[in-house]
Amino acid sequence: MLALPPEAPAPEVEAPSDPAIQKPPRWFERIFTRRRLVLSACIIGALILLVVGTFTVSYWKYSRLIDARLRDGPFRDSVNIYAAPLVLSVGDQVTPADLVAELRTAGYDRKPGANAPSYSVSPGAVRILPAGSAGPSTVVSIANNQISRLVTNGKDVKENTLGSPLITTLSSANSKEAGNAPKNEERLLVTFSVIPPVLVHAIVSAEDKRFFKHRGLDLRRVLKAAYVDVKDHRKEQGASTLTMQLVRGLWLEPDKLWMRKAAEAMMTLHLEREWSKEKIFETYVNQVYLGRQAAYSIHGFGEGSRLFFGKELRDVTLPEAALLAGMVQRPSYFNPFRYPDRAKDRRDLILRMMLENKYISAIQYESAVNTPVTVAHDSLSQARAPYFLDLVNNELQNRDSDDDPARSLYTTIDLNLQRAAEEAVNTGMLEVDKLLAKRAGKGGPGAEAALIALDPRTGEIKALVGGRNYGRSQLNRVLSLRPPGSVFKPFVYAAALNTGLSGGETVYTPATIVDDTPVKFWFGGKSYEPGNFRGEVFGMLTLRDALAKSDNVAAVKVAQGVGYKAVVEMARRAGLNNDIQATPSVALGAYQVTPLEMAGAYTVFANGGTWVQPTAIASYRDSDGAVLPGAAPVSRQALDPRTNWLMVSMLEEVMRTGTAAGVRSRGFTLP
Repeated sequence: MLALPPEAPAPEVEAPSDPAIQKPPRWFERIFTRRRLVLSACIIGALILLVVGTFTVSYWKYSRLIDARLRDGPFRDSVNIYAAPLVLSVGDQVTPADLVAELRTAGYDRKPGANAPSYSVSPGAVRILPAGSAGPSTVVSIANNQISRLVTNGKDVKENTLGSPLITTLSSANSKEAGNAPKNEERLLVTFSVIPPVLVHAIVSAEDKRFFKHRGLDLRRVLKAAYVDVKDHRKEQGASTLTMQLVRGLWLEPDKLWMRKAAEAMMTLHLEREWSKEKIFETYVNQVYLGRQAAYSIHGFGEGSRLFFGKELRDVTLPEAALLAGMVQRPSYFNPFRYPDRAKDRRDLILRMMLENKYISAIQYESAVNTPVTVAHDSLSQARAPYFLDLVNNELQNRDSDDDPARSLYTTIDLNLQRAAEEAVNTGMLEVDKLLAKRAGKGGPGAEAALIALDPRTGEIKALVGGRNYGRSQLNRVLSLRPPGSVFKPFVYAAALNTGLSGGETVYTPATIVDDTPVKFWFGGKSYEPGNFRGEVFGMLTLRDALAKSDNVAAVKVAQGVGYKAVVEMARRAGLNNDIQATPSVALGAYQVTPLEMAGAYTVFANGGTWVQPTAIASYRDSDGAVLPGAAPVSRQALDPRTNWLMVSMLEEVMRTGTAAGVRSRGFTLP
């Protein structure tokens, strides 16, 4: 057999070249790769620039928004409402505790300082010091709950005027910027120095325990919240810091869009740069929403403390501080007035957080959780003149203040007289309730009341009660139209006595005789036949006696004699409305007026014949304390002083022997 040599490998055959799929040269590949890298770098750089530029522009935009708002303060649309200055006089009925309470509402502090006046208490006396302890001090000696002596700068004085108490802070302009109807907000602004440590610890435990450590955005908390949401497949974890909550409450809408979140983060960073932690916390305490009561939204822990506990914020206890801090999450749900059990559960949770954060001891925790939830149920109805504040707020909203925004509003209300007025209404209406119960039985219609007291020389409203309970009804009955009845009769007799100057067929004097025998009056083709209470007939009466007895028939006869038109003209000069008509029934007060109008009308008799328009506002002031232009006082001569002197004499007879003589039996002895 022949041995064959091994097969040689086939020679490589070069494939025919195809221009369409020919491999590019290496130099081309290097250039192409370099371009791709450059392009990628450019795209990445552009994206970085876009992100940085967007952030920079957005930050600039939102920081300018904050800066513009901060120039006038975060509550630039809020107005501090002050009462009339406190006046202490020898003989005033007051306890040391009441005087201290009044001093504190007027801005006096327990510790002397440079920024606020202060006071100190010793047995039987209260010493009042000006701000910085510079200037004369006043020592008020109190014996048997009465001011027995006032010593100012070492000299005995009969009277001393103190500061104006801050009633509240009102705001209703914020929502106007969004084109909505104004939402009335009520708050009592406080400074960081008066916020008790227990409340600071309760708030940070409940809302942001690392508040005083982070710079606005708590990244550790954000990552933890994101991890929990992903792990539990839900979106319930919150990571908002106190600063973020404040930014949202002051400048942003409460939606959950990413754009709002981004804006919130940038504004938070800027606010942390501009303000100290204490300033941010103070503003948060004043801004936080705590629900609605009656006609107002309650903002701030200062107002919340007064509403829920009837005390100043600086005086809240540990359980009360925890309750307030716990309400922030869901104010309506945890409202202690309506849901005390829910409020207690939430309060106890905050207390446990405070224990875990080592702000309180185990003993303090046990004592606090065993404390029942106690709220001041009458705090709303006993708030400082709520109906008066409604009246002030109405005037404030009607004021055109674009060019000169008011930051402080000094009212005319005297808080001592206001308390007396509220007590008078409460006491008097208990008697009315008993009378109604006898007539209608239990469950009969409840009676309401209104009271207004003003200074007839200035028209300043000193006390105002618009109803028995503001919490149940915010209807201000001082502004409600009602027939005044016999209260109107003095204007009939004033028109009659005025004939002594103006003349007429009959000139009336207090001694003029009128027959009160019932007759039928005809007017406009219709008859009108009034009668007296219980059908009484007195016969011949002088005008003085007719007014004292509030005689109906005599009043209509006098009005007919002087002319119904003259009576209406007298009423309108006294500030009563234009709906009063010249008919026989006008003499008996058949046409409706408001109690406010009628109180203003009576300034004529108490002010030498001069009518003064009632007012609730003494002055508006800007942020520097300068007085701003306001409505000028309105007054006019409505009755000749000589005629008015006769009218006052006749009205005193009503008190001596007439329908108001019962007032004397109750101890009232003034004219």
